[in-house]
Amino acid sequence: MTRIIGAGLAGCEAAYFLACRGEAVELVDMKPAAFTPAHHSRDLCELVCSNSLKSNDVYGNACGLLKEELRLLGSLVMQAADATSVPAGNALAVDRDRFSAYVTQKIRSHPNIRLVCETVKRVPEAGIVATGPLTAGELYEDIAARFGGALHFYDASAPIVSADSVDMAHAFAGDRYGRGTGDYINCPMNREEYEAFLDALLSAERVELHSFEKREIFEGCMPIEVMAARGRDTLRFGMLKPVGLEDAAGNHAYAVLQLRKENAEGTSLGLVGCQTNLKFGEQKRVFSLIPALRNAQFERYGVMHRNTYLQSPELLEADFSVRGQPDLYFAGQITGVEGYVESAMSGLLAAIHVWNKLRRGSTSVPEDTCVSGALSRYIARSNANFQPMNANYGILRTINIKDKKKKKAALGERALAEILRFRDSIAG
Repeated sequence: MTRIIGAGLAGCEAAYFLACRGEAVELVDMKPAAFTPAHHSRDLCELVCSNSLKSNDVYGNACGLLKEELRLLGSLVMQAADATSVPAGNALAVDRDRFSAYVTQKIRSHPNIRLVCETVKRVPEAGIVATGPLTAGELYEDIAARFGGALHFYDASAPIVSADSVDMAHAFAGDRYGRGTGDYINCPMNREEYEAFLDALLSAERVELHSFEKREIFEGCMPIEVMAARGRDTLRFGMLKPVGLEDAAGNHAYAVLQLRKENAEGTSLGLVGCQTNLKFGEQKRVFSLIPALRNAQFERYGVMHRNTYLQSPELLEADFSVRGQPDLYFAGQITGVEGYVESAMSGLLAAIHVWNKLRRGSTSVPEDTCVSGALSRYIARSNANFQPMNANYGILRTINIKDKKKKKAALGERALAEILRFRDSIAG
């Protein structure tokens, strides 16, 4: 029996892969007896930040390419995401409740998976540890003691408002450059409105994070108030950029905040790119300065929490096993991969490596010509300044093509060919 600790994206992915191949799995999670500060649902595989899994463009975006790699490997997370998707232009966004419920049903109904509610306090000698970036308490202390400490950075989520409280007289539906089916609600601001919003954002009170040891913030999930402090036009060239957006009359705004569906019905809308650590009352005050959100009803406010990750280059092999302890694996964001899809990838690959070792006594890692292989190798490669890593083209083996569009297409074709080769190499 394989014991997997943590029933988030990585843990559920690993459990399902092994169970579907006949391996008995014990999947351990502290829910529903206990929750981290960022979790709210009793279901497994809960998305605690955005409901977006980012781009779905296989040949134009590295995360889109990674999604297709996972689909080819039989990913449960991708199956769930595709089944519970909500309109989001070129991105893959999901109804977060249905997504978690889908995965939970698959896990609970599988005859080879035994789901155990337990707060684990010690690292096991074998199995997969996928407790996530919010690992805390005695387990965190044990990991730190056994593996030379752990690092952490801040992560943040964005507010969600009810769709019927958005003033559509001051908003319009549409995708950037008209690419899509009008999936986003756009909340325009003129210069005066933007300046007032910016001033309020910069002066608003933030939540104090006294208990955390560091004050590092992950660049890929930067709070909007931190971004705003970098310059008065930073937001207009970032998450609030108006480029490619115009209303029915052809008007262009000075800045635009976009809202994205959080559920299939479209009754809940997330503020795109507006991760924040402002106090709840301040979030309502500041975002309500945007004309379309003047009467917005907030269903959930943004929060910031600590994300923990290992110094993986000193600890892990590229197959996610612990150096010197080949039967013990880590998976998920605690390994230093950053993002929902990346986390699922690490869980799936860790399970594949466990399976190969059980059946063959050995395993092999995908080449760095695919995103899965490149991320696996990144977390194990010597790096004095190791930081969490998203899917991106920069970690792939280079290819000598100058035209950017053709290069991305070629990288995509090469990556999928490598994943198919890797899939064929998995033990039967």
